[in-house]
Order: sequence, then structure tokens, then C-alpha cells
Amino acid sequence: MIAQPYHLCVERSDATRNMARYYAMSIEPNLFGDVCLLRKWGRIGTKGQTMVHLFGREEEAVELFLDLLRRKRRRGYRPRSVGPE
Repeated sequence: MIAQPYHLCVERSDATRNMARYYAMSIEPNLFGDVCLLRKWGRIGTKGQTMVHLFGREEEAVELFLDLLRRKRRRGYRPRSVGPE
């Protein structure tokens, strides 16, 4: 059982470089009792790519989650901005 929810969605945009990317992660249990780190990334507005990491312990998944978060923040990814609709 997951102790607390881990969900993240960040974006990186730069109009001068025609860049609009997203990166999403979440930690969830699977049907077999393992812990999964789900990663999804790509250009905003596209289906993107997906990767799943399996772990026996939640702590290992959280460690990778936080490491990937630090890397993305260093590269300029920020929480999704909500604009007027």
C-alpha cells in the first residue's frame, strides 16, 4: 500500500526555440503488490512516451521520483501554469 500519493506534472516552454514539453510522474501500486513509478513525457498536445519502473519497496520508487524531479527542475521544468480560459 502506498503511504501517500505521489503525482507530478511539469512543463517547459520556450517560444523562441519552439519548445513546449511536459513531464508527468506518479507512484502507484500494481495488481501484484509491487510499487510502480509511471513516467510520461513528450510535446504538449501529443500522446508522448511512457515508461514504467517496478520496485519491491515504496522507498526505492520515492528515491527515483525525487531524483527525477530534481533533474527536471534543473532543466527548467516548472509546475503547469493555468491561464485564462
